[in-house]
Amino acid sequence: MSKIQTLQNALETVLGAKVKRLVADRGELTLTVGAADYLEVARTLRDAPELRFEQLIDLCGVDYSTYGDGRYEGPRFCVVVHLLSITHNWRLRLKVFCPDDDLPMVPSVHEIWNSANWFEREAFDLFGIVFEGHLDLRRILTDYGFIGHPFRKDFPLSGHVEMRYDAEQRRVIYQPVTIEPREITPRIIREENYGGLH
Repeated sequence: MSKIQTLQNALETVLGAKVKRLVADRGELTLTVGAADYLEVARTLRDAPELRFEQLIDLCGVDYSTYGDGRYEGPRFCVVVHLLSITHNWRLRLKVFCPDDDLPMVPSVHEIWNSANWFEREAFDLFGIVFEGHLDLRRILTDYGFIGHPFRKDFPLSGHVEMRYDAEQRRVIYQPVTIEPREITPRIIREENYGGLH
């Protein structure tokens, strides 16, 4: 039995009905759980002797609003966690979808894996995902007073404000964006013998 199959069997046995979806692809397993079960599943993944995922390697947000050319129907925001079991030499991708698109929220796992702290702050800052129970949920990459969440698919490429140094006021000032949006069309080469291909 392969290592992936062994892990898959262990996950199904230990988690049971909490497994919404379990997919093996390209030698990796992705486990999807419901938001209501997320915290309990995370604790079980860390503590169950059959699993022992001691380390959270990465946590990020995903905006599915334009996934599949707009044909995607389901929750918009997802939290993706990458876990490592040093004991068993296993890796696992854990996904949980936020049930409310208007206020995306899932429980924080920073008390289970303290490495989640800044990753959750980053997902909050860039996607607007709220991690309930996080002790210091504030922006980490954008400026103070920044409006919006820049990794959301509906955030404008040019942003909402721009900053410049004002010599008269002798300080940096913020003002509405003055850049005109433009569409960039890629250059297409239509020569028959381009690059030596016949």
